[in-house]
Amino acid sequence: MSAHDTPDHPGDLVRRLGIPGLVDVHTHFMPQNVLDKVWAYFDAVGPLTGMEWPITYREEEDRRVALLREFGVLAFTSMLYPHKAGMARWLNGWAADFAARTPDCLHTATLYPEPDTGTYVRQALDAGARVFKVHLQVGGFDPNDGLMEGGWGLIAEAGVPVVIHCGSGPAPGKFTGPGPVGQLLARHPRLRLIVAHMGMPEYADFLDLAERYEGVHLDTTMAFTDFSERFAPFPAAELPRLRALGLGGRILLGSDFPNIPYPYVHQLDALERLGLGEEWLRNVLHHNAAGLFDLPRRS
Repeated sequence: MSAHDTPDHPGDLVRRLGIPGLVDVHTHFMPQNVLDKVWAYFDAVGPLTGMEWPITYREEEDRRVALLREFGVLAFTSMLYPHKAGMARWLNGWAADFAARTPDCLHTATLYPEPDTGTYVRQALDAGARVFKVHLQVGGFDPNDGLMEGGWGLIAEAGVPVVIHCGSGPAPGKFTGPGPVGQLLARHPRLRLIVAHMGMPEYADFLDLAERYEGVHLDTTMAFTDFSERFAPFPAAELPRLRALGLGGRILLGSDFPNIPYPYVHQLDALERLGLGEEWLRNVLHHNAAGLFDLPRRS
């Protein structure tokens, strides 16, 4: 059986729940030369992962888009991120073109601390960006860097969500953890942050931030899966808070497709086996993100 031919298909759960489909806020599409470098990093067991990480969906771009649609994903993102100055503006241009030719992709942009951050964030917003991605671990920068302030202010004012990798998994960075993000939120409490990977492994700390700031959400990317539970298990004591936040609109489906070491359906299975109920699953898999991004209602 190939990695794509699993006994259960995502559509099975979608039909059982009676939702129109999935909204996945954490999928990666980026220029092929950049993606090739990302895949090479995983293939080489990079120091941030330190473990075998086979890419399940190593396909051409058109095929990856087609797979998400086959899985019942109604809307997805093109998460991309710079690791040095001078990349963000170029990546934003690529992402705008990708969104223009891929109508079910939420137009994604990124930012990095550099003198023109505010300028290109304004340009991205004017061009219709609906979500930003920030990767503190790979970028190795402090979200409170003064060069970021203009960008953060514009994004907060526009109410556009930011998917931010700020947890210390799979390996800590100089500016990961709840502290730097907590400082950012203290200055910009209206920011709509989506904490990637549930803030793994500092789950409880990021649940605290979600309870403190109404704009803070968390995405499920790789959390609760067999792969992640081996090195960053979600604490059972936090399940009641996870349930309450999901029912309250604050937990969103994320997958990390295509860079996942297991079939896509496993993320959904992992969420279902938490036993938090069908209403919670409906919210997490569709309703919460559909509301956050004001997606068209579909029957």
